Amino acid sequence: MTAPHYAGLRERAAKGDRDAVDELVELAGERGDLAELRRLADLGWTTATDQLVELAGELGDVAELRRLAEEGNRDAADLLREYTAD
Repeated sequence: MTAPHYAGLRERAAKGDRDAVDELVELAGERGDLAELRRLADLGWTTATDQLVELAGELGDVAELRRLAEEGNRDAADLLREYTAD
């Protein structure tokens, strides 16, 4: 993906374009880009939050799972319990 195309997606997403958000979430998930997923999640996009939890779980990122769990995310809390139970 070219930088201008990516910038265009971010611009469309900022204006509430759901398709652009979905594409950004998918790209960030494929790249393992926790920062981009966190940015989108912080803007209130639940698909980004879901992908962030999934990716953090796959990566074993306990700190990220803990942060999300502390913000009230039940899925992150469940994964965190699984990691800390081992």
